[in-house]
Amino acid sequence: MSEQPLNPTPAGSPNATPADATPAGPARTGSTAADALADASADEAAALRAASFERARRLRMEPRFPGGPAADPAGSHHERRIRSFQPRRSRVTTGQQESLERLWPKWGLDIDGKRVLDLTELFDGLPVVLEIGFGMGEATAQMAADAPGTGILAVDVHTPGQGNLLGLADRAGSTNVRVANGDAVILLREMLAPESLDGLRVYFPDPWPKARHHKRRLIQPEFLDLVAPVLKPGAIIHCATDWEPYAEQMLEVLTAHPRFANTAADGGYAPRPAFRPLTRFEGQGLDKGHVVHDLLFARV
Repeated sequence: MSEQPLNPTPAGSPNATPADATPAGPARTGSTAADALADASADEAAALRAASFERARRLRMEPRFPGGPAADPAGSHHERRIRSFQPRRSRVTTGQQESLERLWPKWGLDIDGKRVLDLTELFDGLPVVLEIGFGMGEATAQMAADAPGTGILAVDVHTPGQGNLLGLADRAGSTNVRVANGDAVILLREMLAPESLDGLRVYFPDPWPKARHHKRRLIQPEFLDLVAPVLKPGAIIHCATDWEPYAEQMLEVLTAHPRFANTAADGGYAPRPAFRPLTRFEGQGLDKGHVVHDLLFARV
């Protein structure tokens, strides 16, 4: 059915519009001034949104502290893809800021994808374990203090946690921790030499519980394809989670990958090793009745 004006002008009226002058499309009703105001308001709203996005982009790019971790270390030259983490701004305490400004130049590095790291030089010849996602760093600092003969390359994007870990390690006298800022996928793919790692730790990664977000989970076949080449033969990938469905996915994905073998005799979950501390996050999960699962798979 064709659309007609609500109040058509009678034919022959002095205000009638010639047929060939009728605008295309549905007839517009209401005041011309009101329409112009609506169009202007829409344009202004779009401009405000664009300006807001630009301000947010510049904020992400700005360094937070002189000589500290970069806001966007890899820059825009890397491809857009689904990520397993969401960078977020949080308040940095005075102590964390002091640790970042004082210790980042010594123990910190940005994941920029522009060079291959010499882990032997970086850790003075120690065997190196990569830890992805360390939160506020309490467990990482404890593991570093308990095993001074093992280097820990700890990766995260949370600035307060980076500062906290640096401060904890410094106060404990631990010199075997290096903090990497940025995307662990870029680190694995572009900045680590083949068979350079003695282990990988992924403790309590974001479970992304909603079904539509499962694609964001870190432990996927494609991720293991990146991990396998940089692990030495026999190196252990150690995962832990208190989210049962994610534990089941981890077990399924790791079991199916040809480069990894389960160290548990029954092919299932492993007991929590003594070297993994009980984390604050883990304690919160246990208080809620969650069951924590550890998975230890060897690179073959």
